[in-house]
Amino acid sequence: MRCWKPSLLIAAGAAILLAGIARGRETHPPFSYAGGTEALPENCGGQLEVSQDDLVFRCAQHSIAIPLDAITLMQYRPDVSQRVRKLKLQWKVEVKPVEGSNPKNKNRYFTIIYAENGSPHAVVLEVEPLDMRPYLAQIEMKSGRRIQVMGYEPYGY
Repeated sequence: MRCWKPSLLIAAGAAILLAGIARGRETHPPFSYAGGTEALPENCGGQLEVSQDDLVFRCAQHSIAIPLDAITLMQYRPDVSQRVRKLKLQWKVEVKPVEGSNPKNKNRYFTIIYAENGSPHAVVLEVEPLDMRPYLAQIEMKSGRRIQVMGYEPYGY
């Protein structure tokens, strides 16, 4: 009977576990449409692209392009702020809090307010902090506007 070394078994187990995690991450889109004024399906998972002129959210058969120069406010918070809720927006999908989560310990919602045809519009995307982190500086740099981020969020520094 062959005797396996414990370190070899641990390394093999870790490799299998990491492969499973990587495979799971590939199939799960980092952004999902949590709400806003756009006619996108609720919880539509997709990707956010930052181009020279637009933020483009693509999910399934739907996409929305937000001109960077039309953006008036961007926030990344654990909830949708009272400032945004007080705007006179025609919400097509209301943002619902995530069940069983404590909104005080992690940012979750990336809210974009922009003007289109003279009226305010909103897109609220749900995204985990580790998925959002690479986008923060890129969006700020290309848009020329700051993203209001809750300051207590640890980003792994």
